Amino acid sequence: MIISEWREKYVDILKEFKYDEKKDNESAVILNSILKKSNINKKIISLVKGKTVFVIGSGPSLSTAIPKLKNFKKSIKIAADSSVKPLVENGIMPDIVVTDLDGDSNILEKIAQTKSIFVVHAHGDNIEKLGFTKKLKNFIGTTQSEPFSKLQNFGGFTDGDRGVFLADHFKAKTIILFGMDFGNRIGKFSDTKKSERKIKLMKLKRAELLLEWLSTITKSELFTTSKSIKGFKKIAYKDLDIIIT
Repeated sequence: MIISEWREKYVDILKEFKYDEKKDNESAVILNSILKKSNINKKIISLVKGKTVFVIGSGPSLSTAIPKLKNFKKSIKIAADSSVKPLVENGIMPDIVVTDLDGDSNILEKIAQTKSIFVVHAHGDNIEKLGFTKKLKNFIGTTQSEPFSKLQNFGGFTDGDRGVFLADHFKAKTIILFGMDFGNRIGKFSDTKKSERKIKLMKLKRAELLLEWLSTITKSELFTTSKSIKGFKKIAYKDLDIIIT
């Protein structure tokens, strides 16, 4: 199953970033060969469906979000790869980690055998890293091209916005963004090199556009504690208790 109109969005991404669809497919085939049949989708449904879900990125506002997140220990948390290290170091364990394996491998390995569910993404630039998935206790695989066999495609481009698409796919009642700031600033936790800054900002812009699009078709209530984004209601930390169920 693939989200309606995703193919058009994917083609736009291929053109903008000059990606090779054949390499994406090659990576998908390798990840699919590693995957085993599992009931993890059912676990995700039980975590997400009808619930309020936090999706956490590594933008500049993550530093101020972390103390607030500590107050919501029972809330379901979907974390983008680069936010995992500061979260875990502050005693916040994500329920779901969305990753293309380009983050801190040490922290991922540290929580590899926990209850955290990993949603591992295959694309043309991470083929050599896919072997890491053999260390994971609970994981499913995704592709940005056509899904097949055990590979799924929930939509999304970067780890952060894929987390939002994931929450939408599994029918979260409410999705609240933390540390997801779209603009000209890159958070310190993203560990972006100066030479990669331009492409990183391009990716953030594309992710923002995808979330704006998602806001027009989702049935989930959308909020952000971070930078304003079209289609998402801005909410202050002090008002979170009002909407969290």
